[in-house]
Amino acid sequence: MVESIFLGDSLFALRFLPALSGGVVVVLTGLMTRELGGNRFAQVLAAIAVMIAPVNLFVHHFFSMNCFDNLFWALAVYIIIRVLKEESLKLWLILGMVLGLGLMNKISVLWLGAGLFAGLLLTSNRKTFFTIGPWFAAVLTGLLFVPHILWQISNHWPTIEFMHNVSQWKMLQDSPIDFLFGQILLMNPMTFPIWMLGLLFLLFAKKMKPFRVLGIIYLTVFLILVFNRTSRASYLAAAYPMLFAAGALIIADFFKRQNMAWLKSVSMSLLVIGGIALAPFGLPVLRVETYIAYAKKIGIAPPSEEKKEMGKLPQHYADMFGWENMVATVADVYHSLPLEEKLECVIMCDNYGEAGAVDFFGSKYDLPKAISSHNNYWIWGPGEKGGDIMIIVGMPRENLENMFESVEQAATIESEYAMPYETDLPVYLCRNIKVPLQKMWSQAKHYE
Repeated sequence: MVESIFLGDSLFALRFLPALSGGVVVVLTGLMTRELGGNRFAQVLAAIAVMIAPVNLFVHHFFSMNCFDNLFWALAVYIIIRVLKEESLKLWLILGMVLGLGLMNKISVLWLGAGLFAGLLLTSNRKTFFTIGPWFAAVLTGLLFVPHILWQISNHWPTIEFMHNVSQWKMLQDSPIDFLFGQILLMNPMTFPIWMLGLLFLLFAKKMKPFRVLGIIYLTVFLILVFNRTSRASYLAAAYPMLFAAGALIIADFFKRQNMAWLKSVSMSLLVIGGIALAPFGLPVLRVETYIAYAKKIGIAPPSEEKKEMGKLPQHYADMFGWENMVATVADVYHSLPLEEKLECVIMCDNYGEAGAVDFFGSKYDLPKAISSHNNYWIWGPGEKGGDIMIIVGMPRENLENMFESVEQAATIESEYAMPYETDLPVYLCRNIKVPLQKMWSQAKHYE
């Protein structure tokens, strides 16, 4: 990874680019507001609204594709606004490039593309289909996405299999009301009037007719996610900067018409206070026990989106705990082996999080790389060792007893704040595999 080459793998390195992308999203929100006709107050109001959303605070403080997804959406929407103001082949090509790169990061950009198509088709902007701009943009997007499609084909469409399994076995089915409530909570209830006004303004105001496409983009993506029923509420987060821009514009215009300049300071102060109040739900700024007490006191917790037992912490915080402790426990088992068994030992983990922890912390504990049959780790394969001596983390004992002649529980991983399925986790020492690892690997795959 380019980031690790230049910045290393410290917490600062892992958080620098996500924070930078979050900052750019804030700037782009202000630019969207300006392009829609908003004054300086409207730009600042929209920018603050984006900044205080708990989901944005969380997504932009750790390295994942989600922080860059927000960035690509914001950049694409800004360019769409420019295109709607001035038909330009150059801008269409830039949009095509941004959408293509965004798809290479995360295929949820397809939702944005679907929304844009619907928005152009259902408004007077449909005339643009008779120009070369949108078609050139679509071709460029497709060309940039070709490597991903080729990878999918060569690996038998793993993403489709993954999405099917997730919808069937992993994700909770939310009602439209639950999904809407999730939007209000994740974007911060204090911002609800801004983005709801922005949506209505884009859809119905005569002044916003040239930009009605934006409102239809949001509705299209919202409906796609609602009808899917197993979508996370956070999947829609990238669509809000344009609503904040439009909402801030109408609020600023109202204050100006009513000569209520004093409400500017009040409105921004309320947003900041609301942002501070909910910041602990997006950023780990409180000690663990303080956070637990605070969340219980005010009665707000992030919505559960998966069919999993919850522990003391919501999953996005719980997943920050226990990893090095897990690796240290595995290392104790590994280093208890005689040298000849160490040379042949394979460490196998039930999921990619556990395997990733072994790979990340493993050099500190002198461990070999881990394998796993979960998601991409399955694609990377089982390695060359036959599997006659294996340390296995988190898999059911009954499954292992069908695979090995000898199964011994060598340790238990404990972590108070981790997810329940990552604590009281058995570590098994398994010997004499019945079928060589390479032969049974095709049957071990689990995408979810």
